[in-house]
Amino acid sequence: MPYLLDTNVFIEAKNSHYGFDFCPAFWDWLDAANTKGLVFSIEKVRDELIAGDDELAEWAKARKSEFFLPPDDAMVSSLAAVSTWAHSGHYIPAALSQFLQVADYYLVAHSLAHDFVTVTHEKIAANNSARKIKIPDACIGLGIKSMTPYEMLRTERVRFVLGA
Repeated sequence: MPYLLDTNVFIEAKNSHYGFDFCPAFWDWLDAANTKGLVFSIEKVRDELIAGDDELAEWAKARKSEFFLPPDDAMVSSLAAVSTWAHSGHYIPAALSQFLQVADYYLVAHSLAHDFVTVTHEKIAANNSARKIKIPDACIGLGIKSMTPYEMLRTERVRFVLGA
């Protein structure tokens, strides 16, 4: 099953465990996995990434629709289902407004439409909070599988091994 990566996967990778300067293998694996049809993200995530002025923005700019998928008819149809789910919950209006304006909404809709596993660093909302719609909560509510990047890497048995 293919994976769809959230913005925070790329940002956390760059800022901590998989910096471009000391772990280029992570970024190479993303490209190789994308070529195999295993790892993707969406245009809205790309837009968030290229808004920065750093190495990650340059990396994202170099990848087009093969990596960062554009909206399609199936995804657009799923937006309504995701919106309906969000509005039927206990979320405050500010949480709904924020969720429906950011990439998370489109990421969840794309995962729903195309049976992707959503990959994010977000955790389920503590105490069933109504203040923010978290991606894992939306995935649970809509029957979408989600996991952390580390779970994805382990599932795919990825190994970043130093050369001889």
